[in-house]
Amino acid sequence: MHPKALLDTCAELVRRTLTFEHPADAVVSRFFREHRNLGPRERATLAETVYAVLRKKLLFEYFARSGSGPKERRLAILGFHGPRDFLYSALNMQEKSWLEACNAVDPADLLEPHRHNLPEWIAQPLKAQLGAEFWPLAQSLLQTAPLDLRVNVLKEKREQVQAELAQAAIESVVTPYSPWGLRVQGKPVLARLPAFERGAFEVQDEGSQLLALLLDARRGEMVVDFCAGAGGKTLALGAAMRNTGRLYAFDVSAHRLEALKPRLARSGLSNVHPVAIAHERDERIKRLAGKIDRVLVDAPCSGLGTLRRNPDLKWRQSPQSVQELTLKQTAILASAARLLKPGGRLVYATCSLLREENEAIAEAFGAAHPEFAPLDTGELLEQLKLAQGRALCSGGATGSAYLRLWPHKHQTDGFFAAVWTRQ
Repeated sequence: MHPKALLDTCAELVRRTLTFEHPADAVVSRFFREHRNLGPRERATLAETVYAVLRKKLLFEYFARSGSGPKERRLAILGFHGPRDFLYSALNMQEKSWLEACNAVDPADLLEPHRHNLPEWIAQPLKAQLGAEFWPLAQSLLQTAPLDLRVNVLKEKREQVQAELAQAAIESVVTPYSPWGLRVQGKPVLARLPAFERGAFEVQDEGSQLLALLLDARRGEMVVDFCAGAGGKTLALGAAMRNTGRLYAFDVSAHRLEALKPRLARSGLSNVHPVAIAHERDERIKRLAGKIDRVLVDAPCSGLGTLRRNPDLKWRQSPQSVQELTLKQTAILASAARLLKPGGRLVYATCSLLREENEAIAEAFGAAHPEFAPLDTGELLEQLKLAQGRALCSGGATGSAYLRLWPHKHQTDGFFAAVWTRQ
């Protein structure tokens, strides 16, 4: 595609995305379906340009004020993903001069919002919580996330999958914490690899793998993944259980559970039972009350721990939506807890960075349910022989009461987890 035409197309996709009527990945996917003539490189340029604009929206909007022409075009120029000479060939002289002036600005001279590119309602509580560590976090959230894989230990060993990837010219390293993970270099196409087709691995962030590990589901147990979604953690739990026992995958979205079916078929698991429920008080849940060994509640949340992958979330969420989510999280956790038998383990988790969705929910649950004794996640990870397990945790008298993963410290998505046992 000619540079000018590609830049115009980028501007149109930016315009559609910035309405925030739908998630960015859905807008991009629909745009590609409407423009099937786009090649792989053009699609990569379009997608990466849009995500760059979403990551640095405040900064780019500030720079755009001094430019000319449609705002979407100015933003697309600032976020353009591709060779500079290719971009410059699409610009007029005025645009080239403006872009050079923008590039010459010293970041130290910018206002804080233009450096961290977060809405103030997100930035302020994170500053209060993290202090000096806020800025490393903010900078990490402006980067792209690594691509992590979880090896299906039911079928293969990690070193075997790593060797097979190397034969396909895909470099990878073992993840520093998860015993199941590989971190892949770049963004290779994985879906057509024989290892993927036979279910030897799934794409899954290392932090998400650690949530499944923390539940410590064992052979022959009754286990529930209460908010299973498309089933990434369900598959990890089923493999950890060695395809024994009974693993329920509950979710209020039948559509999301449908996405689990092809993954389940590849995985080789037969102990997983997907169940679409109406709400957290569904009769099918009540029938299992007091019978379950382990329950994972990966609750619906703001998703702000995934901003490297989903930068539109910081513009699509609001204080009001988070408040609504905390009410839902409280209700879901209380309902899921009823499933546990005495001695059973309950894990509450989110991919949020905000204390109100994490520690505050855990503390309120503990105060309201004295029959659930909190477990120290640092100790649990040490028992699971996880390298540097305590370094992944924070809070409480021991300083390791909760799992707390941060992109800037652990190179995972932002995750939280609290653990209890029913007495």
